[in-house]
Amino acid sequence: MEASADSDPLASLLQRAGRGDESAFSDLYDSLAPMLHGIVLKVVRDPAQSEEVTQEAFVELWRLAPRYEASRGSVRSWAATLAHRCAIDRVRSEQAGRDRTEREAQKRPIQSSDVAEQVVANIDGTRVRKALERLTDIQRQAVELAYFGGHTYREVAVLLDVAEGTIKTRIRDAMIRLRDELGVAT
Repeated sequence: MEASADSDPLASLLQRAGRGDESAFSDLYDSLAPMLHGIVLKVVRDPAQSEEVTQEAFVELWRLAPRYEASRGSVRSWAATLAHRCAIDRVRSEQAGRDRTEREAQKRPIQSSDVAEQVVANIDGTRVRKALERLTDIQRQAVELAYFGGHTYREVAVLLDVAEGTIKTRIRDAMIRLRDELGVAT
């Protein structure tokens, strides 16, 4: 990074910034910020993101300052190239994120309307309640404990103080009757 201040006044600031001189970097920022922000804004097109990307470009400029070679171009052109690359990287990253989200959305099965599902559930629930009302009290009690209460046949037998075989018979008979009431084909 051997450049004279005569050939490129910003080269001296960049040299000093590369050695950690914050004041020189501040002056460099003041000189380049409008241009770099303009370049980034043209690529990114979102003012808020453009500010972020411009800041990222300056961080890169600070980090890479020791690598600057005056023989390869002016500080302005080098900084502009760096800012443009940062902007392109952001756009590509954003697009990749959108593409990823879209691919994931396409993988998910299309779900029907929640309203339609709720209506069907309500209709089915009403039909089941009506069918349960047609069972005998002892059958309904056994089915409710087993299927709605989550109890095993043995637990239902203990809760109702009835033999387990009797509970199995009551539940089997109740399920046959429910099947007939609901019109379920076997």
